[in-house]
Amino acid sequence: MTDISAHLQPEITLDQQLALHTAATRLAEEFDASQMALGFFTHLAGEHAIAWSGGSEPGIGINPAAIAAMAERGIDISEEFPKPWTDEVVRAADVVVAMGCGDACPVFPGTRFENWNVEDPAGLDLAGVRPIRDEIERRVRRLLDELNVTNTW
Repeated sequence: MTDISAHLQPEITLDQQLALHTAATRLAEEFDASQMALGFFTHLAGEHAIAWSGGSEPGIGINPAAIAAMAERGIDISEEFPKPWTDEVVRAADVVVAMGCGDACPVFPGTRFENWNVEDPAGLDLAGVRPIRDEIERRVRRLLDELNVTNTW
């Protein structure tokens, strides 16, 4: 039997709950970008690390231009779908990457938070999504390097 007591997080305050909800709402607006980040992370890290993507109020689908832009890199995100995430998912993470929540991002002791301000690809065509995709790829590669996660590509 595994002792999970070392992995339990302390209860969060009402202020932290409000900050988490606010951040999650803002993150839901950045869904296409987070799915591209998830696609790169999963593709590059392989079995060496696990990532999740989601929001508290997920949208209904992914921009077809984001799917096409990732397909150009050999990464299929067409089967991804908007997913809710919970406090437990955030607390279990070693690193939480937020996209555009700024000061509203929740903070949990022991969890590293990064705020990646990238343009929202929603509504953009393929040509407009490509620079965003490339910026996300650079950031994911940097994060994997910082975490000493073996890059499979």
